[in-house]
Amino acid sequence: MDQSLKSPGQNALEDAFHRLFELTRTAPAPGLAERLDRLARLRAAVSDNEARFEQAISADFGHRCTIETTIAETMMLLGEIKHAAKSLKNWMAPKRVATSLQFFPAKNRLMPQPLGVVGIIAPWNYPLQLTLAPAVGAIAAGNRVMIKPSELVPRFSALLREVIAARFSADEIIVTGIEDEISKAFASLPFDHLIFTGSTRVGRLVAEAAGRNLTPVTLELGGKSPVIIDRSADLAEAAERIAYAKLLNAGQTCIAPDYVLVQEASVQDFADRLQANMQRMFGTDPDNKDYTSIVSERHYARLEGLVADAAAKGARIMQGAKPDDPAWKSKRKFPPTIVVGATPEMAIMQEEIFGPLLPVMGYRDASEPVTYVNKHDRPLALYWFGKDDAARDEVLDRTVSGGVTVNDCLFHFAQMYQPMGGVGASGTGAYHGEWGFDNLSKLKPVFYRSPFNRLADLYPPYGAKIARLQKMLRFLS
Repeated sequence: MDQSLKSPGQNALEDAFHRLFELTRTAPAPGLAERLDRLARLRAAVSDNEARFEQAISADFGHRCTIETTIAETMMLLGEIKHAAKSLKNWMAPKRVATSLQFFPAKNRLMPQPLGVVGIIAPWNYPLQLTLAPAVGAIAAGNRVMIKPSELVPRFSALLREVIAARFSADEIIVTGIEDEISKAFASLPFDHLIFTGSTRVGRLVAEAAGRNLTPVTLELGGKSPVIIDRSADLAEAAERIAYAKLLNAGQTCIAPDYVLVQEASVQDFADRLQANMQRMFGTDPDNKDYTSIVSERHYARLEGLVADAAAKGARIMQGAKPDDPAWKSKRKFPPTIVVGATPEMAIMQEEIFGPLLPVMGYRDASEPVTYVNKHDRPLALYWFGKDDAARDEVLDRTVSGGVTVNDCLFHFAQMYQPMGGVGASGTGAYHGEWGFDNLSKLKPVFYRSPFNRLADLYPPYGAKIARLQKMLRFLS
């Protein structure tokens, strides 16, 4: 596009990107000390402004439980930075790779190198953790970073921009604005790698824009993460753990349980236990500070529509309060809702819920849950409850998902020694710990030839020597 036809914001965005891009091609790659310094400054930026981040996020949501921000965002992020700093020297070291016998005594190595400029398009639901955790991997890998925060959390976004600018130069990390023109232009920049966290619908648009530049992408999407409760499960234990996982951040979690499959004879028993646990944990008072608000009126109305559609199509709705109650609606707090007898034709079973609604479906035959899951897009997470190891392994073997937690929910995400990522419609690529470092590095293969290797025997003129060499190579191949 002609520069004269672009807005000042778009021109500034492109200028900032090209400055970073040129530095990645001309300046030496940052060494261990420089990367550790950047991680230390990032850690200080988070820890020194922890209370300010909590306040900004809560203001953006209407109310965000500060304990949830501390546990699910700040602590996880600080742990990620600490782990990266502790492990970085080992991650950066060239990795020994086996060498085929016919090339002995040569050697192979994998040399990690920075990709260049990494772009991060961040979500709103866990804005601190899901914005800066990918940045940890990018910084550790030696990249320069551009971050586009979510427009749904403007106070947090402004604060992040201020805090990062105070600790980092514009040659290291840039936090952009959140204006509509910036959002549309960001994914079209020719990044060396682009990370997007958000919905599958928007993820397709981001991948399409990035594809025009052949920019590799890591997509952390969502979808409908199922819970399978086996016949061997402890219903009381499952109900308590699922209630917590579903209502964390008022269900606005990409790996939140999205629906439950439980033995048909136990559907009502499970639903009653689930509701009792939800009320024990979060009560029935909209002023409860432990319960988080829905991020916007539009999202609140969408949730109301899902419940109304399910009720109209025959589901039984279990709620401790009505979402149109002014005491709840004025605070954008949606009452915890259980949808008993959900069916596939209901809207609530056709799109990611992203709120405190949980459909419960019954099954008769033990094979039905796997069949149902496999008929739909591969989920970002899958949860299984039970004590029958054979039944558990059958589900693990026959389903494909981004990750699994057995006899609980969510906690596979918190494992820094495991990758976090989706599959198919729930995402591509991974980050966390060394997985993020490798994903955002070029692991360059290097072959070191030995002066004692007889590779010169391959050169012409061939004659009789090549016949002997061919015979040897066939034997070794």
